[in-house]
Amino acid sequence: MEYEELKQPEAGDVVVVGLSGGVDSTVTAKLLKERGCRVIGVTMSLWKNDMPQLPEEVKLHDSCYGPGEEGDIEECRTFCNEQGIEYHVIDVKDEYQKEVLDYFKAEYRSGRTPNPCIRCNRFIKFGALLAGISKLGIEYDYFCTGHYAKTVRPLEAIRTIYGDEAADTPEGQSRPVQIAVAMDISKDQAYFLHRIPSSVLEKVRFPLSGYTKKEVFQMARDWKLKAAAREESQDFMPQPFIDVLFSDKPSVPGDFIDRDGHVLGRHRGIEHYTVGQRKGLGISSVRPLYVAEIDEKENKIVLGHDDELFSSELIAEDLVWAGNYNPLCAFEAMVKIRLASRPVKARVEPYVPADGENFKAPCCRVVFEEKQRAVAPGQSVVFYSDGVTLGGGIIARALRIQQ
Repeated sequence: MEYEELKQPEAGDVVVVGLSGGVDSTVTAKLLKERGCRVIGVTMSLWKNDMPQLPEEVKLHDSCYGPGEEGDIEECRTFCNEQGIEYHVIDVKDEYQKEVLDYFKAEYRSGRTPNPCIRCNRFIKFGALLAGISKLGIEYDYFCTGHYAKTVRPLEAIRTIYGDEAADTPEGQSRPVQIAVAMDISKDQAYFLHRIPSSVLEKVRFPLSGYTKKEVFQMARDWKLKAAAREESQDFMPQPFIDVLFSDKPSVPGDFIDRDGHVLGRHRGIEHYTVGQRKGLGISSVRPLYVAEIDEKENKIVLGHDDELFSSELIAEDLVWAGNYNPLCAFEAMVKIRLASRPVKARVEPYVPADGENFKAPCCRVVFEEKQRAVAPGQSVVFYSDGVTLGGGIIARALRIQQ
């Protein structure tokens, strides 16, 4: 399948840019301004100021949710004033609480590993924020962010990707906008963006898609932007606040067990653990032990050695496809089970839950060509073809290799 990358904003276009205060979004806005676009900056306001004051000696890193938001907004406002850019702050606190924070807690308490960034992109950055822009009466040609990814469109109808047995695509969505990996593969964020509907992506562009991170920092320095001196990494939430987030109800301790059911020790509550975790278990062993499975119903955590963490396949639920298109036949794809994992070849096939299985439809089975380590329920599996995201789902269950 061949794709065409969608054209970037040009001189005269009205472009809304999501600003965070970081180097990527700031350079995006400056780049478009230099190109002759009319740029409007917007920043999401998430912070409810609902966490306790921490001692001064506790250093908090930049995070999406934290007290540093006020400073970030002031930096964005100052930048926009200096550049002659219209600027707005859009309140999405309630939506963020419901779609990200509440989801984050519920997933961990269900023994699953959440991915708040994917959830935020789908419902907040490319959902509630865009709704807020519309409420302000702002009309624009494009919405841009500093993500490292591309928006592309297939040259042929998307049904040819999945085979002739597949159903026709919905009206007007035969060539939907899809997310493709960026040129700087080391910073690629296509994985985080795969759940954004194609209808929303029609007006979305990522101006940094053709740049490396090194080039972006150099542009920031050349333009003498304050953002060039900021730390690159950004956490979801500072660790001290995560502990507070879960303090609304007491943790329920339970047993650590091995594969044979032997009790190895006590855990402090399943919300504190994730599949593949080694640190913080408090269990001594001749060979390193890792979290292999989390049994939410029995409140037990299965520990295993490294060679017991590999899976040959998984079941994914709550699938999304480009253009809401749902293939009815099996196909080969490259897949990723987490952002940091390398893509591996797999067979993706429709899956009908058996009696007693409680999965959120639609579902599929993913059979790996190469066994994967620490497949964590709750994380996302994303399907790629030629570097373009076809869709993805939430990992519901991993089939472990029998030793």
